[in-house]
Amino acid sequence: MRARPPCNNENIMTNLMDSLLASFFQSVSFDHGQKPQYARLYDLFIPNGLLIKNSMATPEVTTVRQFIEPREQLVSSGQLTAFKEIELAAITEGFGNVAHRWSTYEKSGTQNGAAFTLRGMISTQCILTPLGWRISAMAWDDERAGLTIPARYVPGGRAVAP
Repeated sequence: MRARPPCNNENIMTNLMDSLLASFFQSVSFDHGQKPQYARLYDLFIPNGLLIKNSMATPEVTTVRQFIEPREQLVSSGQLTAFKEIELAAITEGFGNVAHRWSTYEKSGTQNGAAFTLRGMISTQCILTPLGWRISAMAWDDERAGLTIPARYVPGGRAVAP
């Protein structure tokens, strides 16, 4: 198999990461009466890709399968009836066959009959594979008391306490 040429154009790199992350957010988001497209996540990550929720005392480190299974259970049990995650702002940096994306996100939904909304930051690492750009790892943390998103990562440049 012939090696793919590295990407050294910042605009192209940003557009590629825009598309990859938009696909991620679309895969986990769904409206009332619909189901998420979690299976699409397997195509977005490398085979051993990791998703790391680090908003508790101990990081929750999962493979794609381990990430999907409990969420599918929440949906199928009727506990999670809607979920939407969007990227509010992003900073992409890359070199050749590797890229990093800082994303400011907002997620909202309905769980156990109660509406929720949270914001936070995601650090996403991507690599160029023979199949194209894939996510190798994604780690995130949610805003909470004592932890707000720095102004440089917020659209308009103003931090807002949760």
